[in-house]
Amino acid sequence: MREDRHVVGVQELPETLDDSALIAQSMSDPERFAALFDRHAEEIHRYAARRLGPEPAEDVTGEVFLVAFRARARYDRSWPDARPWLYGIATKVVAQHRRAERRRIHAMSKMSVERPGSFDDRSADRVTAEQLQPRLARALTRLSAAERDLLLLVAWADLTYEDAALALGVPVGTVRSRLHRLRVKVRRALGGIDPFAEEPQDG
Repeated sequence: MREDRHVVGVQELPETLDDSALIAQSMSDPERFAALFDRHAEEIHRYAARRLGPEPAEDVTGEVFLVAFRARARYDRSWPDARPWLYGIATKVVAQHRRAERRRIHAMSKMSVERPGSFDDRSADRVTAEQLQPRLARALTRLSAAERDLLLLVAWADLTYEDAALALGVPVGTVRSRLHRLRVKVRRALGGIDPFAEEPQDG
């Protein structure tokens, strides 16, 4: 009996368990899945908001976790971190909102940057990033939906190559080669500036 309690984690608090264990427990105790939502919903919402805007992000986040809950029996429990799985679902849900994403990127590409009167309370880095944003948005409009998904999972969701591969269901070698080509494309569109210069570490 003692061994059974250890296996199902009856006395373990959610915060002491990895995502895989929480999902396993949620099969017999669905309320356990709420801990997964608490752990990752804010991050998924932030990603969806960057891609679609704040209003659609609420619906997208809810849908991601509803899909995840319904599909939890098929979760690969060899992954202790559910983030790649959740981002994979988020990518598919965002795909249902491509029109909203195109509108948002188009609007960002038309933004004009107000130049600050002084640099007393704004760093040069921030100003540079703001000036780059419309050009980056224009560069993103030239990518296919699949290219944009991969680039933004790495650049905005901070996924490693390995996690991005899990999220998209492709080999990590494919992620590496595609991302290299994408960085060249974006850098060329931005006149040699690479906004994603920092390489992620492999997970």
